[in-house]
Amino acid sequence: MTALQSSRVDALAGEARVPGDKSISHRALMIGANAVGETRVHGLLEGDDVMATAESLRALGAEIERQKDGSWLVHGRGVGGLREPSSVLDLRNSGTGARLLMGLVAAHPFTSIFTGDHSLVGRPMERIIAPLRRMGASFVGRSSGRLPLAVTGTDSPLPIVETLKVASAQLKSAILFCGLNGPGVTTVIEPTASRDHTETLLRHFGAKVEVTAEGKLGRRIELTGRPELTGQSVTVPADISSAAFPLVAAVIVPGSRIILRQVGLNPLRTGLLTCLEEMGATVVCKNQRDQGGEAYADLEVVASGLTGITVPPERAPAMIDEYPILAAAAACAEGITRFEGVSELRVKESDRLAAIAQGLAACGVKVEEGEDWLAIHGQGRPPKGGATIATRLDHRIAMSFLVLGMASDKPIAVDDGAPIATSFPGFVDMMNALGGRIEDARIEASAS
Repeated sequence: MTALQSSRVDALAGEARVPGDKSISHRALMIGANAVGETRVHGLLEGDDVMATAESLRALGAEIERQKDGSWLVHGRGVGGLREPSSVLDLRNSGTGARLLMGLVAAHPFTSIFTGDHSLVGRPMERIIAPLRRMGASFVGRSSGRLPLAVTGTDSPLPIVETLKVASAQLKSAILFCGLNGPGVTTVIEPTASRDHTETLLRHFGAKVEVTAEGKLGRRIELTGRPELTGQSVTVPADISSAAFPLVAAVIVPGSRIILRQVGLNPLRTGLLTCLEEMGATVVCKNQRDQGGEAYADLEVVASGLTGITVPPERAPAMIDEYPILAAAAACAEGITRFEGVSELRVKESDRLAAIAQGLAACGVKVEEGEDWLAIHGQGRPPKGGATIATRLDHRIAMSFLVLGMASDKPIAVDDGAPIATSFPGFVDMMNALGGRIEDARIEASAS
């Protein structure tokens, strides 16, 4: 384990571009592997999660190589053209990679075995398995569908109409990926719109995907199976989920002003910006443009006083990965910030609700926790800090508390910073270049 410690700083300043969007990077590689011809991906996130997906796709027969100019070249095998892997598919810490790849291999008539690290093998997969089983795939694994897991697919998956109980871009994408190699139309109905990178990229590669409103907040997504996907050029914007960390750091450290370049602003991913605006933060979007259906812009962020808000449950799909870092902002705000309808956080890389609550409490913040809600009592100033946080192999918990340590009275440490590389390689160097003070620490976890 690599323990890290973050200490209070005077101000953050400068410009930075965070790594490429993780969600788009996974999907660009997967769809490119199922296209005919050559796909070139610019700005791919080269973190451990995406690299695990790339390695698994190679095992399934796709050719994926990094080029001298930093782009990635994918030679696909066409829809339904993946081959049986000769070895186990090790997705390490990547829940996105595992769940989406299950959808792809479920539409191929061979057996694949999935595994991962200590965190991933503890995460339930039954939600993914159930619809894929109805489409014709079979599964053998541990209780709750946990990894290691064997998936035996079918060469003619049944088109289904799946109504999701909880909006989940991963579940939606797995079903659509399975439906790629099936006849007819595969339909997913989601109660609240979740991130739509899969739909956008599938259209970019030539698939017919129709999206219509369903009820007040939901959407109906219909994919026509067995399209002729053709290799494309994909430019990956900077990941808003990664930009969230220097963004919140600049908001809560007095005197700060930074600019974050080319941040993806897909409207189904900007829930954090909405929350921060409601809390009183100053974040200005500049130089807005569009690439391949994905909007992005430069963000200018200035230190701001914050006031607590209630985050409604319908906003969760637009910021499901940003609750840990929003909790750091809430700890510095005046009044109570309440997260509602966030039970999904209990099945992420860790039980994030519990990790947030216990970590903040160790830093001197009053927190109330329910099964699907969290209330953070801010005092209008940074907390005392002085704790060591057990990250539970969760990269976002690690980065969130290191950001909070930049404003807290006493340093905050995390027991293991190694998982940060799964989504944000170079996080420590970037934050320190902006004025942060994150360094190695030899300490034992106290907030488990």
